Amino acid sequence: MYVHLVLIKLKPGVVRADPKVAAFEALLAELPKKVSGLVRWECGWNTTERPIAYDFGLNSGFATREDLDAYGPNPAHQEVVARLREIADWVICDYALGEWVSD
Repeated sequence: MYVHLVLIKLKPGVVRADPKVAAFEALLAELPKKVSGLVRWECGWNTTERPIAYDFGLNSGFATREDLDAYGPNPAHQEVVARLREIADWVICDYALGEWVSD
């Protein structure tokens, strides 16, 4: 499985109650129905007050690397990304489960 981890920080002046945030959440809620190869989807708002914390997290899993690669240009995903650009900045990490080797 391939994991796509996203941490989102609202832009200065944008609050969770902003209608643009609600529009993003609505699009995001529909996204799993429009993506093939998705095997895990979990997301939610941060629950800690720590200053280094991001505001929202998304942890999704894809059956194959090809499924993850197809997710990026998916039109439904790009619609969510366009909405997100209006309200937030984010970081991502994509990794394969089970490929980490430690000494």
